Amino acid sequence: MMLALYRGVTGAGGPLIRLYLERRRRRGKEDPERFHERLGRPLTARPAGPLVWLHAASVGESLSVLPLVEGIVARPGVNVLVTTGTVTSAELMRARLPAGALHQYVPVDRLTWVRRFLDHWRPDLALWVESEFWPNLVSETAARGVPMILVNGRVSARSFRGWQRFPGFVRRLLAGFALCLGQTEEDAERLRRLGAPKALCLGNLKMATPPLPADATAVESFHRVLAGRPVWLAASTHAGEEEIAADVHNRLAHRVPGLLTIVVPRHPQRGPAIAETLRGRGLAVALRSRGEPVAQDTAVYVADTMGELGLFYRCCPVAFVGKSLEGGGGQNPLEPARLGCVVLFGPRMDNFAAIAADMLAAGAAVEVAGGIELAERVAAMLGDDALRARHAAAARSYATRAAGVLDAVLAALAPFLDALGSRHARP
Repeated sequence: MMLALYRGVTGAGGPLIRLYLERRRRRGKEDPERFHERLGRPLTARPAGPLVWLHAASVGESLSVLPLVEGIVARPGVNVLVTTGTVTSAELMRARLPAGALHQYVPVDRLTWVRRFLDHWRPDLALWVESEFWPNLVSETAARGVPMILVNGRVSARSFRGWQRFPGFVRRLLAGFALCLGQTEEDAERLRRLGAPKALCLGNLKMATPPLPADATAVESFHRVLAGRPVWLAASTHAGEEEIAADVHNRLAHRVPGLLTIVVPRHPQRGPAIAETLRGRGLAVALRSRGEPVAQDTAVYVADTMGELGLFYRCCPVAFVGKSLEGGGGQNPLEPARLGCVVLFGPRMDNFAAIAADMLAAGAAVEVAGGIELAERVAAMLGDDALRARHAAAARSYATRAAGVLDAVLAALAPFLDALGSRHARP
């Protein structure tokens, strides 16, 4: 009943959905050159042979499964299609997907567009990442007899309460999954209670993600730019957190001579507006996207470019992880931990709750309640080499101790991957 209602609403609402997407395109949130993909009209030919389709919502999810993609394409003759829904994730996938894998935008969840997408790609196996349960896409894939597996499944307490309001609906969606792999035992238990036929926890794939890449020459060059200045990083910031970083800088400028604050916004297109705001606070700001250099008097460097976070984590000994003071949900704290940073984050780490709690318990991260405490922690870490080294070592140790997760997940997928050759009948 609920699925029929959902299909009716999304079907009849086609003109409104198109209008909404057009508005997103004008605001830079849709890719104008590949907009047709959002309507289920791929221009890329389907490769011959078995095709594994892997869907991840955005940047964090797609990055977390890159090692999994590499493990799958290592099988002879197997192709991988990765779909995401954001411009930022598409740019990252274009740069980082291995040979044998290609990227497309996921179609908006309207039945006509979904069917057009599936008619073209004809996947032999579908892997869904975390919690992307689009009803039309899930139900139509299942109706075509495509085996579906949820990997790194996450069901927050809020989502669990929401799904419990529609028990028959979510049970029907989950019934199509042959296997659900939760990030934590709690996620697996919630999936079972919602109706997943088989739910297990093998660990969190985010623990198996390799360090963010960076060009060695660029790292060496940027170290020369820093010229020994004390520096800290506000990474993947969301609206409101850049102002907090500016306040931290102003609080510490007289205590930490030569301090440089680097801000990497989660959405690079916000860079010029951020720079204007911070200049309005009397700070000397350089904007990376415009090629503005870091001068001796530069207070804040806004690095509003794509795919360079690995560079700045390697050059900054102390890193604050954004979306944890403003916005809520957090960003991946393992990324700076793997690269030997002192990791700081706010209390709003819901999307990484288990990892954040474990890191705090292991002394691998420090939680700050707000801008004042953030300033004090940054000052303490920059002013005490031994303290900074101790926290950085604990962070790196925590981030590298669960490398076996990937092998366990690939082993669980092996029976489905082994069956690809025998069930593939659509060359």
